[in-house]
Amino acid sequence: MAQPISRRDALAGAAAMLAASSQVTKGMPQQRVVKKGRLKQSVCRWCYAKIPLRDFFQAVADMGLTAVDLLTEKEWPIAREYGLTCSMGSGAGGGIVDGLNVKANHAKIVASLERAIPIAAEQKVPNLITFFGNRRGMPDEEASANCVEALNRVKKIAEDHGVTICIELLNSKVNHKDYQGDNSPFGIGVVKTVDSPRVKLLYDIYHMQIMEGDLIRTIRDNKEYFAHFHTGGVPGRHELDEAQEIQWRTVATAIVDTGFQGYFAHEFIPERDPLTSLRQAVELCDV
Repeated sequence: MAQPISRRDALAGAAAMLAASSQVTKGMPQQRVVKKGRLKQSVCRWCYAKIPLRDFFQAVADMGLTAVDLLTEKEWPIAREYGLTCSMGSGAGGGIVDGLNVKANHAKIVASLERAIPIAAEQKVPNLITFFGNRRGMPDEEASANCVEALNRVKKIAEDHGVTICIELLNSKVNHKDYQGDNSPFGIGVVKTVDSPRVKLLYDIYHMQIMEGDLIRTIRDNKEYFAHFHTGGVPGRHELDEAQEIQWRTVATAIVDTGFQGYFAHEFIPERDPLTSLRQAVELCDV
């Protein structure tokens, strides 16, 4: 005959079962978020720097994403362990302030890209980021000519290896004071002149909404010059939610409808639980 179970034993057993269940759930992958996948979404690592790298890669892969943005060269092979691509490599191509617009920067930037491009090709990294640099009083015409000169020096190696050099458009109103590439016409003019399938723009939607708006018309009219997109809620660069002004599902649909085949990377700074916010953004833009 079974012995009666005391209240203490019953409570202890229930607690143990709950703990075990919690551990199993914690170790299980979350439900996949990407359902349609017509838009290849990615996410910028720096916005989630507090999450250990491998934990972050696993979480991203579980959501159904296939790529992480702005990884350094040493992180590229680690991402591949989780079935992920680095959609935009960082660390080569100079910095935001000291960019392509100043000739004195060219030797360093060109050498950095010439070294990184073959490695990126080997690691299946499709894009490398670079920047226009700060004005410091330089006229746009002079800056444009300088940028073209530098990019002409590296376009052949980019073409030979199938890696796209992406110059980022940034706002100079809030985040990057004095940045020269703060508007679409300037960037498009540079890319048009270089005239290479491997030199394009990174159209940061957050930054360009601040500077000029008219997002969908700009994207449709200039689709051949944009190889990559970044997101971020305006104002504040936080979640893609009802607290900001961009209709992200509409913008994402417009991008897909242009035939865009590149990556659309989330670059917002979460104010709430970071992975929950990321899941919500991915779901919103899965058009």
